[in-house]
Amino acid sequence: MPARPSLSLAPALAFVYALLVAYACLHPLTGWRDSGLPALDWLWAPWPRYFILEDFLFNILGYLPLGLLLAASLPRHWGFARKAMVAALVAGLFSFGLEALQNYLPSRVASNLDLGGNAAGGLLGALAGAHWGDALLGPQGRLQRWRARSVIGGRSGEAGLVLIGLWLLGQLGATDLVFASGDLRSLLGIPAPLPFRPERFIAFDTALAASGLLAIGLFVRCMTRGPSPLPVLLVIALGIGAKSLATWIFFEPGAPLAWLTPGAERGLLIGGGLLLPALLLPRLAQHAIAGTSLLLATALVNLIPENPYLPFDRRLAGFSNVLNFHGLTALVDSLWPYAALAYLSALGLWRGEHLADSSGRLPAAPRTKSGR
Repeated sequence: MPARPSLSLAPALAFVYALLVAYACLHPLTGWRDSGLPALDWLWAPWPRYFILEDFLFNILGYLPLGLLLAASLPRHWGFARKAMVAALVAGLFSFGLEALQNYLPSRVASNLDLGGNAAGGLLGALAGAHWGDALLGPQGRLQRWRARSVIGGRSGEAGLVLIGLWLLGQLGATDLVFASGDLRSLLGIPAPLPFRPERFIAFDTALAASGLLAIGLFVRCMTRGPSPLPVLLVIALGIGAKSLATWIFFEPGAPLAWLTPGAERGLLIGGGLLLPALLLPRLAQHAIAGTSLLLATALVNLIPENPYLPFDRRLAGFSNVLNFHGLTALVDSLWPYAALAYLSALGLWRGEHLADSSGRLPAAPRTKSGR
C-alpha cells in the first residue's frame, strides 16, 4: 500500500517545539504549590534590580522558531498580516500561560520581563514565518520537496525527521562524551557501577563513540531513500558541530574540539570505518545493525565510569535559562535512544521500509499462477 502523501512539516515541528519549550520553562515539574500571592501579581512587578542580558536574549531566541513554525502552519490563503498577527498572538498567549504556571513552582520565578522577551521572539519569528514559511515548510516548499525526494513517505518519515532533530538537540547537552545518549543513570541519580581508571574510561569512550556513530549513521540510512550517503554525512557533521558548539559554550571557550579525547578520536575512526561498508549492505542488515548499535551504545553510556575531570563552567549556573536548557537537553538525550529503538521496530514490523531497494520502493510481491 502506498504511503499517504505528507502534509506540511510545520504543524508537527511546531507541536514538538512547543512541548520542548514547555518542559524547559516548567523544569523540574515538581513541588507545585500555591504561593499565596495573587496569581497575576508578577505582571505588574517593577523592573528587576538585576538584569541579565543573556537571559533576555535567550528568551527572544527561544521563541523565534516557535513563531516561525506557527506562522508556517497557518492556512496558505491567509495574508501576511493575518498570519503574523495570529502566530504572534498564539506564541504570546503560550508564553503567558507558562509564566502563570511558573508562579506555582517554588524553583521558578514568573517574570513580565521573560514574557516580554518571549513575545518579542514570537513576533520576530511570526514575521519571518509569514514571509518565508510557506516557501520553506509548506506542502510545496523547499524542505517538503527535499523530504519527498530523500525521506521515506507518510508519518514514518516525519517522525524520523523529528527524532533526528531531537538527537541534534541532545548533542548540545553539558557532557564531554560525543554521540552519548540514553544515560538513565544520571537522570535517576544512580551511581556509576565501575570506578574510574584512565585506561578503563578510554576503552569505554572508544567503544561508545564507535557504536554511537554507527547507530546514528544507520538510523538516518533506514529513513532515507536512495543510495546517496549525503544525508548520513550531513547529520553526523551537524552532530559534531553541535557538540563543538556546546563545548565552546559550556566547557572550553578557546577549544571547541576539547571533546575530541583520545578515546573519542579512536572511536570515531573505528565507527567511520564500520559505517562506510555498512552503507552498502541490504536494508534489512542495516536495520538490524542500527538497532544493535543503539542497544550497545545505550548500555555503554550507563556503564561508563564518571569522568572526574569534566571541565564544565559552573559560573553558567547563575543564568536561569542555561539551567532550563540543561534540563531539557538532559531529558532529550536520556530518552532519545529508547524512542529511536521503538521507531525502528515500528518501521520494520508495520511498514517494512528497511526492506526497500535503493530507490525507496518495496520489492514487488511474487506472482502466483492465479495472478497471471
